[in-house]
Amino acid sequence: MITTDSIPSVSSGASTVALKSINRNAVVLPTTNGAVRSLFPTKWQDTVRTLTMANCKDAGMTLSHAFATDDYVQYLVDTSDGPRDEETKWKLHVDILTYTVASHVLSGLVTTVGPDFDSVALWIPPHHDLDDWYTLMRSGLWRLYFRLPSEGKKRLFDEILPLLHDTKSEVLGKEREHKAWYLVYLGTKPNSQGRGYGSKLLVNMMERADAENRPIYLESSSLSNNVYYEKFGFEVKRDIYLRRGEGEPVRLSIMVREPVTQKSEGDLMVLDGGKDGKKKGAMLRRVIGCKKQKVIG
Repeated sequence: MITTDSIPSVSSGASTVALKSINRNAVVLPTTNGAVRSLFPTKWQDTVRTLTMANCKDAGMTLSHAFATDDYVQYLVDTSDGPRDEETKWKLHVDILTYTVASHVLSGLVTTVGPDFDSVALWIPPHHDLDDWYTLMRSGLWRLYFRLPSEGKKRLFDEILPLLHDTKSEVLGKEREHKAWYLVYLGTKPNSQGRGYGSKLLVNMMERADAENRPIYLESSSLSNNVYYEKFGFEVKRDIYLRRGEGEPVRLSIMVREPVTQKSEGDLMVLDGGKDGKKKGAMLRRVIGCKKQKVIG
């Protein structure tokens, strides 16, 4: 739904929680020569991993910190009839994202990279959806009907979900709307940003989508993130607005990346990209250092 890899730290408390989490997991032991070794799996540092239901709380907390200042997420919980104290509002925010992670574990795909769930991506695969009864009940999403205030429910069920559904169908077309990979959330912990974690998750799926000849679809709630995704070949197709709030409407930019394939050694082109395919392929190579579909560095 929304994507971010550049959200600033929201509070010293949030950073403290994240640091405690890292310290809890990074078990170190002395070696015979006095050097320090860690029991933490080295490959977790830079290997993209698929999460399970056992990881939902950790992944939900990562996204909660990443999107703590995001306009779209605040649009759901900042209502005139919603909770007023910050702790209750934060718990609702965390629960929403934890339920969302669980629904994607059950019926989609959740990936992470980094030693402590530093960056998390939620994907809906082609020909999948998350609105079956099993997913709604097992994930806990059903609780939102009772947890959200009246205005929050109207924003989610009467405005957001219908608008996102209809827009995806209009932008991709009836023939392609179920054939695309859908990036619902991509978020990195504030204290883990700048290490390329989000890019690893994105490029990992780009390679898969390219191999399957499928587009990737997303909604971005930040202009800075629009620029970020444009570097990977995404294009803004249109802007939509959420208007039930009292302040400025919340803008979501609809972005699509067409599949890319290797034309020849060291050269990429965009499938169905028309006459601009070679130009876009060259741009993609410069940005992510691709050659033969591999990322350098």
